[in-house]
Amino acid sequence: MRCPIHPVLAGIAAVLSFSATLAQEPAENAYLLRPERVFDGREIHDGWVVAVHLDRIVGVGPQDRVEAPGKARTIELPGMTLMPGLIEGHAHLFLHPYDETTWNDQVLRESQAYRVVRATRHARATLEAGFTTVRDLGTEGAGYADAGLKRAIDEGIVPGPRLLISSKAIVATGAYGPKGFAPSVDPPLGAEPADAGELVRVVRDQIGHGADFIKVYADYRWGPGGEARPTFSLAELELIVATARSSGRPTVAHAATAEGMRRATLAGVETIEHGDGGTPAVFALMAERGVALCPTIAAGEAVLGYRGWIKGSGETPDRVIQKKASLDAARAAGVTICMGGDAGVFDHGDNGWEMELMVEYGMTPIDVLRAATRINAELFHLDERVGSIEPGLLADLVAVEGNPAEDISDVRAVRFVMKGGEIVFTDP
Repeated sequence: MRCPIHPVLAGIAAVLSFSATLAQEPAENAYLLRPERVFDGREIHDGWVVAVHLDRIVGVGPQDRVEAPGKARTIELPGMTLMPGLIEGHAHLFLHPYDETTWNDQVLRESQAYRVVRATRHARATLEAGFTTVRDLGTEGAGYADAGLKRAIDEGIVPGPRLLISSKAIVATGAYGPKGFAPSVDPPLGAEPADAGELVRVVRDQIGHGADFIKVYADYRWGPGGEARPTFSLAELELIVATARSSGRPTVAHAATAEGMRRATLAGVETIEHGDGGTPAVFALMAERGVALCPTIAAGEAVLGYRGWIKGSGETPDRVIQKKASLDAARAAGVTICMGGDAGVFDHGDNGWEMELMVEYGMTPIDVLRAATRINAELFHLDERVGSIEPGLLADLVAVEGNPAEDISDVRAVRFVMKGGEIVFTDP
């Protein structure tokens, strides 16, 4: 006669059986990635592999020195280069190319709901292009909608890169657009105006609504002839920076004039966006103060194209000549160069165009890859999370056909994207 099993013992046996079954199953989010080569954020390494467990990189190096997680799934990436997830340093997810709809009409005629839907699509296109992190430099009239998009991405509701957001951005009263309306008409603006007496409140309000950093327009096209001139005084810029810094947040500045760049640098901003009119003296000051340049070359070429310029035919526009000269001067002075193209002025997902132009304008492919990974991560205070392939960092990884350290255009041939250990895109 068989003795009945006590219910408690039966329960224990069931748990042990279930645990044994789990031990035999492949580990969740455990991978061994085998590309032809690895760019780790610094150098190219032939024959290296990368091990991932859950959301982290747990091993990188020659295969005989990397211990893969138990039951890891091996993913072969023949002929490919595996890199850290790329980092877009300057984008506007709530804008789309100006040859589709002018900036004015996007701000004035497109509803916020419509712009959010477009931004969601833009986020996905950017992620699938291999950019797993994006610094968004302002919603351009869409208020704090970027905070909602960031939350939806973080919660897995929609696909997209992890976002660093600035929300409204800050402009001097009377400087920004849209403009040209009767005095009785008060149109919505593409950024938030504020002056000396309001700056502390506005900075704190933007932070309270979720801004990861503060963006200020240190100059803008408001001169007597429509030329760019400085907007805020040095004291005003210092107040903005100090207020943001007290909350642990950096400030970045749109600046295209030498004087706007000088004031912003002295005030303590961390990056200068655009920098077209920079002089050797200003770039020397930026290098001395540790202020980086985000040149946004692609946006300038895109706008020239919208105005009829056909690249490779006719004379080179002065704007292109000036941009090349400013980038040369910045590099000669030892200024750190950020990779950021101002996507939104041109198509989201075409972010690799900026990397191609950085090479065309004189940088080496390997330095451009470093700018788009490790250097951007350091500039944005993310280097303990992303930007390199090393154990302990988040498993943000992208594989491309070929070797972009030899031909930077290979960054466009994205075949595999992983974000935080999750495979988010494959293109066989």
